[in-house]
Amino acid sequence: MSLRPGDTESIGGYTLVDRLGSGGMGVVYLGRSASGRQVAVKVVHAQYALDEEFRARFRQEIAAARRVSGAFTAPVVDADPDAELPWMATLYVPGRTLAEAIEKDGPLRGRALRTLALGLVEALRDIHQAGVVHRDLKPSNVLLAEDGPRVIDFGISRAADNQTLTVTGRLIGTPPFMSPEQFAAPRDVTAASDVFSLGSLLVYAATGNRPFDGASPYLTGYQVMHEQPRLDGVPEPLRSIAEHCLDKDAAARPQLAQLHGLLMALPEDETGPGSRSEPATVTDFPGTPRPRRAAPETFPSDGQRPRRARRLVIAVATALAVTALGLTTLHWMSDRTTDTGTPAASTSSATMTLPAGWKAWRSSLLTAKKDIPLDYGESGCATGSGTVYCAGTGFTVTAFDAASGRVGWRSGTSPETARPVGVRDGRVYTYVKPDSSPSFNPRRLVALDAKTGTRLWQHPVSDDRNAVLFDGGVLAMDTDATRFVAYDRSGHQLWTAAARSKVGDACTPTVLDGAPYGLCTPADDPSKGEVGLLRLDPKTGTSKEIDQLPTGALPLGMIDGRLLFAVPKLAEGYFASGEDQPYTTLEELTPAGGGERVPLPGATRGTPTLVKGVIYFVRPNGTVTAVRASDGKWLWQRETDTENLSTPVFSAKFNRLYFSNQFGRLLALNRSTGAVEWSTSALSNPGDSTGDTPPYVLLVKDALVAVAGDTVFSVRPPAGR
Repeated sequence: MSLRPGDTESIGGYTLVDRLGSGGMGVVYLGRSASGRQVAVKVVHAQYALDEEFRARFRQEIAAARRVSGAFTAPVVDADPDAELPWMATLYVPGRTLAEAIEKDGPLRGRALRTLALGLVEALRDIHQAGVVHRDLKPSNVLLAEDGPRVIDFGISRAADNQTLTVTGRLIGTPPFMSPEQFAAPRDVTAASDVFSLGSLLVYAATGNRPFDGASPYLTGYQVMHEQPRLDGVPEPLRSIAEHCLDKDAAARPQLAQLHGLLMALPEDETGPGSRSEPATVTDFPGTPRPRRAAPETFPSDGQRPRRARRLVIAVATALAVTALGLTTLHWMSDRTTDTGTPAASTSSATMTLPAGWKAWRSSLLTAKKDIPLDYGESGCATGSGTVYCAGTGFTVTAFDAASGRVGWRSGTSPETARPVGVRDGRVYTYVKPDSSPSFNPRRLVALDAKTGTRLWQHPVSDDRNAVLFDGGVLAMDTDATRFVAYDRSGHQLWTAAARSKVGDACTPTVLDGAPYGLCTPADDPSKGEVGLLRLDPKTGTSKEIDQLPTGALPLGMIDGRLLFAVPKLAEGYFASGEDQPYTTLEELTPAGGGERVPLPGATRGTPTLVKGVIYFVRPNGTVTAVRASDGKWLWQRETDTENLSTPVFSAKFNRLYFSNQFGRLLALNRSTGAVEWSTSALSNPGDSTGDTPPYVLLVKDALVAVAGDTVFSVRPPAGR
């Protein structure tokens, strides 16, 4: 891949000539020294350079890689973890990764499989002799060079005589290639853990399948800890060797020297995997016969596990939820499977519908008035009748044609303060913050003509309580935030209602299933009281307090005629609604009051969004967790490696969830399984506000429109995988 606009051309004295690949944490370039030596230069993304914990982990990666020197590893040539953009250069090894080779050419056989197996054992020997445990031996960390494999990426390794950076609440590894002890006691893994991973990797190399391959990371973790590996198609003697490497008991796994001798016996002919019969016994090492282990337990055809197994899955799920890693070290594999483990149905047969004359486009949102400084903050867009209306801090309201990105009109002369309220009945509802003056001027709720941008009406409203659209009008708070006030599409006041409940009078408007509600907390300290839920009559504004919710309850929507709220777990005296908030229960209430509390599995974290009966929790580290709203049952979790994702938008046609992040990377997950269907690279130069502006994505027909930094852009998603 060639360099892209915005890529640096040199670093640390190395000229960067090409891109070798990129990931969630950085970009790997092909570099050349002044003498012509080729190196692979890993450059950390700018957003991690300010994270001291990340720098500490990157220093550990460099230190661990420098300790290892052998024919089957890629030595470190140079590094600077303290640079503005931390980087590390290793000897360039031309060749594909094992993952790429298997995906393109299929499983290895004969001499190629034998060379790989022996080379990996020798690489692990060098690694372990240096006092290092790799802890993430997987197909993408093995390069296939002409003279044998190379093991790379020591980013999560641990030097045995150094204090580990693994802390409580963090998990290290890639689930299909992890050992049982990495799930159970990640601080205490030994070299035997790499032997277990080697067994999984050799099975994958010989068959193209993983011995542990659940429909989700949780189920994969359960299999690693409690089920026997799937070794179908692995020929003898490799099958017996792999099975012994995959022993749940770390002490029972073979030593590397022992493995080397056994692997020397692998055939060099091109015999394919999987056709020979299986013996009734397996030879234990060094030579005692033992009965073959019982086959993995089977489950009823409806996919339900027996109760004991289900409890174990929940236990593993809870452990994984508590220990899910943030920035750098946990990578869920992007398997394309359904929750039954079978290939997911392709969506390529669906017909793409785009706005007439659509083409990919992008535009800047910044239109600051002269001499008024920009104040980056929340931004976003809304759609209606083939037009995209964008507003936010740092720019005025702009109408973009959804097909071409052409600007239809702009409204306002000063930077606005929030994303638009919404679009309905030919009106765009947004805000205007008047120019500064000696006297205080509150912001105003404004209705604009959707076709022309003409201001139709405006009313002063609260500066910090956002308005919402309900069936029949728009609901806001007055300038003192003491009363709810509703307006119709013509700007006429429909009614007002006191903002007051039994628990307090600090209220905000919300809408659930098209009906107006109010959420009220104690004005002096929201962390010390419950949340009063007010139902407001949409015609008269008559207020009725229907229930009191736990502190911090977040409204999600309606499910089966019940109001749904997510309840966070808050430390004493603490109140927040942050992006990585842990949630413990769901509150389901009838509109008349009363209902039930549904527990959530483990410590479910992230920003929740309700979509078609499922709640999707999105964490800043890119983890997306799907929970069924009706009973709180965990459905799947996906670590996407794309951080700081937006809330999802749902495509019913393709059964996908679409996300964007603040750098303009787009991501599509299968809604049923969480499998990553596709993703894109970041935008080149999305603007200066990427660190401050929350990302936003929406659909116009089947075209995606997203906001990243101070840029809005539209792309056509792939129809299938």
